[in-house]
Amino acid sequence: MEGDIAAMGQFIGAGLACIGMGGAGIGVGHVAGNFLAGALRNPAAAGEQTATLFIGIAFAEALGIFSFLVALLLMFAV
Repeated sequence: MEGDIAAMGQFIGAGLACIGMGGAGIGVGHVAGNFLAGALRNPAAAGEQTATLFIGIAFAEALGIFSFLVALLLMFAV
């Protein structure tokens, strides 16, 4: 009985950690949407901001990957 409760806690914690992956998806959409809005307002400056776009997307995705790793650790840690 005690092992079942511990396993349940692991899976609940892993599910809560996966919320960060959804947050990363929202963050990437926010970064890309703001870049597109700015590029449509000033197309001449869009080329200079492309590197910033990719850096922002990389940071947002890194947070999603970190939350995925936390979820895996919670599920498979002994």
